Amino acid sequence: MALVLHAGNTNKNAFKALIVGEYSGIKVDLVKDFEMGVSNKAPEFLKMNPLGKVPVLETPEGAIFESNAIARYVASLTENSPLLGCSAIDKAHIDQWIDFSAMEVDANILRWFIPRIGFAPYVPQAEEHAVTSLKRALDALNTHLASNTFLVGHAVTLADIIMTCNLVLGFSKVMTSSFTKDFPHVERYFWTMVNQPNIKKVLGEVKQTDSVPPVQAAQKPGAAKPKTEAKKEVKKEAPKPKAKEEVADLEEEAPKPKAKNALDLLPPSKMVLDDWKRLYSNTKKNFREVAIGGFWEMFDPEGYSLWFCDYKYNDENLVSFVTMNKVGGFLQRMDLARKYAFGKMLIIGNEPPYKLKGLWIFRGPDVPQFIIDECYDMELYEWTKVDLSDEAQKERVNQMIEDAEPFEGEALLDAKCFK
Repeated sequence: MALVLHAGNTNKNAFKALIVGEYSGIKVDLVKDFEMGVSNKAPEFLKMNPLGKVPVLETPEGAIFESNAIARYVASLTENSPLLGCSAIDKAHIDQWIDFSAMEVDANILRWFIPRIGFAPYVPQAEEHAVTSLKRALDALNTHLASNTFLVGHAVTLADIIMTCNLVLGFSKVMTSSFTKDFPHVERYFWTMVNQPNIKKVLGEVKQTDSVPPVQAAQKPGAAKPKTEAKKEVKKEAPKPKAKEEVADLEEEAPKPKAKNALDLLPPSKMVLDDWKRLYSNTKKNFREVAIGGFWEMFDPEGYSLWFCDYKYNDENLVSFVTMNKVGGFLQRMDLARKYAFGKMLIIGNEPPYKLKGLWIFRGPDVPQFIIDECYDMELYEWTKVDLSDEAQKERVNQMIEDAEPFEGEALLDAKCFK
């Protein structure tokens, strides 16, 4: 008997198991012609879940309900599934982010969205609390993603799949770009995830909402409509045009378009930086041949430049976690350059003082001036342009991209990536 998933074809909780099936190579059939309110009230469905809730997975061993349990079961059908983690701490962190996604992200998105479409009473104070709680959760998620591509480890896990499915509802229904702009790492993470082939195959094209839905009156099943006396039709006056002064005020208050970044005015480059970032993130095997080989094929020395950076004050790096936090803060402050840069930062040494060295790719022939002006960390480093005619320097670039260890004869304490 195949795995049969009972749910509608737009149910974001059903998407979790379907995506896990794509990653695991396990066939999960979505039942056809499922009709909410009818199919889930049928006696045979209620035997599987007496509450009549979806999704439900029908398996040869019995039925399973609750979407996270279903997704975890499908993943577990693959022995040593990487989706579930390879160590005890990874497994715990995956469960941690799944719980966080359910309790802090999904719950608050639903508390914001459901009352607005009339499926629960709308209470402004409750909405304000839900939005504030969601912002707090997204801020925590944003901080974690500032130095991590995925939630756990260096590849997609069940935590990412569940988080993405929960965020889909938010991005597509209530979280406009003006809302999510305060969480740039969450934005980057979300659009990276929904464009992963296995996820996109299930979700299709995802578009961010332009507006929050207007509040609708709560639906009360079975409530009789009150009788009203016929009212005489009263003609409403057409709204009077605004005075010229009012219009002028509105025009003055209208936001002015932002000036273009000078890097956007450079001649087009054959290198697409996002393509390199995806190649870097998605290459799991034969990294030197696939990722680094691909980098040199993509790299456009006319449109981009490569730079080494060396921290000027390594003698101050006496505590490991303080040194790593120093690098983490630098990468957070570099967020303004995400569109134009890729970087690797290495923390080198088994014992203090630790050395900080980095490799950066910047749009244009020089270190962009707006980064120097806005990110004070830049002046803490010596910057040296990579000589592409020097094979030794190119090999140093390769080693820094792949976190080669030992690096220049010393162990790596840590390596961080900005992308």
